Amino acid sequence: MGWLADYWWVVLLILAGMLIGGVKALRRVDATSYLKNRPKLPPHRDNNAQWDEEDDWPKKP
Repeated sequence: MGWLADYWWVVLLILAGMLIGGVKALRRVDATSYLKNRPKLPPHRDNNAQWDEEDDWPKKP
């Protein structure tokens, strides 16, 4: 842990570089063109569909 006290500025430079790279990557994203050309989602299928056919609720008189 002694090296961290001596080279804290290197860790700070790496974190700043990651932050700047992330901002640059997010600026390249064009949300409006994605929303215009987004792929259609398939219809949702419940994972319990095979058990949904039978009725578990008690019958009302």
